Amino acid sequence: MERIWLKSYPPGVPADIDPNEFKSLVALFEAGIKQYADRPAFTNMGKTIDYATLDEQSRDFGAWLQAKGLAKGARVAIMMPNWLQYPIAMFGTLRAGCTVVNVKPL
Repeated sequence: MERIWLKSYPPGVPADIDPNEFKSLVALFEAGIKQYADRPAFTNMGKTIDYATLDEQSRDFGAWLQAKGLAKGARVAIMMPNWLQYPIAMFGTLRAGCTVVNVKPL
């Protein structure tokens, strides 16, 4: 099958990835944090957080979940719109070893 979407990839973006490069989604996230710590991660409603801030706040949230007694594999429902708090909660949940269960706020 011809992968016509590859024509739209900017230079430097690989056509294929190695799925074994990272052992988990958290490992991929943490590698991105190290590489892009000072760059903007998310912007919403005129506010921006960089990867370093996302790192710190998601670690804090994950630690809070663990302090509340959530064990690895626990399911955490996240019901919020796509605001800056969402990636903090999502990555914090994953870092705590829990499973994210998205719930539509509408």
